[in-house]
Amino acid sequence: MQTVTFYFDVGSPNAYLCHKVLPQIEDRTGATFDYVPILLGGVFKLTGNQSPATAYVGIRNKLEYEHLEIRRFVKRHGLEQYRFNPHFPINTLNLMRGAIAAQRLGVFAAYIEQVYADMWERGRKMDDSQVVAASLGEVGLPVHELFTLSQSAEVKAELIANTEAAVAAGAFGSPTFLVGTELFFGKDSLRDVEEEILQQAAP
Repeated sequence: MQTVTFYFDVGSPNAYLCHKVLPQIEDRTGATFDYVPILLGGVFKLTGNQSPATAYVGIRNKLEYEHLEIRRFVKRHGLEQYRFNPHFPINTLNLMRGAIAAQRLGVFAAYIEQVYADMWERGRKMDDSQVVAASLGEVGLPVHELFTLSQSAEVKAELIANTEAAVAAGAFGSPTFLVGTELFFGKDSLRDVEEEILQQAAP
């Protein structure tokens, strides 16, 4: 079974949209996507990149096209629950540390589903610790353990290491995929990701 690295930050709407369709690619190819939490702000700092919300300010029609592209993707894949978060941009540092803590505690799948839904379906203010605690509690996640572990030196160091490793592999944003050593960026590369999986798996 082939494993594809998925570098992600929950603050990226495009990473959320990818997350929603990755199970279909897994079903078609037999591959597994390995979710690696990174800090998008750290990637931007290390690469000199900026978020589209900043980079495209003042460029006529560019942001409008970005939103059009998202609407088309949502329609194509039937993701009608998607809503742009009214609190965007959201500081995701604690959420991404929490993702690593959730991996260590064996509750990552439930954690990421809840956080992604809160970010890009329910529009909650996910840089408010009280909002996050209430949200995680709704689905029975161990809030105290997650919060405590997420502030540990080991988890903080792992998030930094993940982010640096992503940049070293060629990443400059989220979502980024590694199929073997082949790098792909963005939701519009998913078809190429799938083709590369099949090509590498072929005898």
